[in-house]
Amino acid sequence: MLSRTTLNREAYKALRRAILGRKLPPGRKLVVRVLAEELGLSPTPIKEALAALEREGLVQAIPHRGYFVSNPSPEDIREIYSLREVLEGLAARLAVENNGKTLPKKLEKILAQQRKAAQASDLEAYGDLDLEFHKTLWEASRNKRLLAVAETIDGQIRLLINSSAVIPGRLPLSLAEHEAVLEAVSRHDAEGAEAAMRAHVQRAREALTRFFQG
Repeated sequence: MLSRTTLNREAYKALRRAILGRKLPPGRKLVVRVLAEELGLSPTPIKEALAALEREGLVQAIPHRGYFVSNPSPEDIREIYSLREVLEGLAARLAVENNGKTLPKKLEKILAQQRKAAQASDLEAYGDLDLEFHKTLWEASRNKRLLAVAETIDGQIRLLINSSAVIPGRLPLSLAEHEAVLEAVSRHDAEGAEAAMRAHVQRAREALTRFFQG
């Protein structure tokens, strides 16, 4: 018999994967009884998983109405992406300064996989690789506090990355922006990498704001 902790973890992983994969899209109401039936679990691990997802920012609890998949407002996007722009830009600059020789190959490998995912219209894989590209820079920054802050908003960033991937015309632009970051990293241009990354985050914010307002 599986332990309660294991059941909670399995429920959390299943629901998180469904939200980030947009099988449960932004704004969708999450009914505990229905989710329990679909996952073959009792209501308790579902409730605890939803509480954990709420703390992560992926789920919103509305009094007297229940749980809903977070549907970011323009203000949410502005706050998250203002923070992202600073964090990601700093991470790119520090990554070049600290890992200039090995970093380009790592990023090129991820970018090549992103191109294949985009060609196959595999948005879930593309979202995974998009976040991997950014995480590679976070980790290469060798700044533990930067990494800790970035990881606290990891889920919210992933939700927005997956949303931006479905915006018509955004995918090729995002790839081109990643290529600009890679070019600066390959030149060992720390300031250029920071500028390219900040521009990438700014454009993503603008596209998301238009998308959610529409």
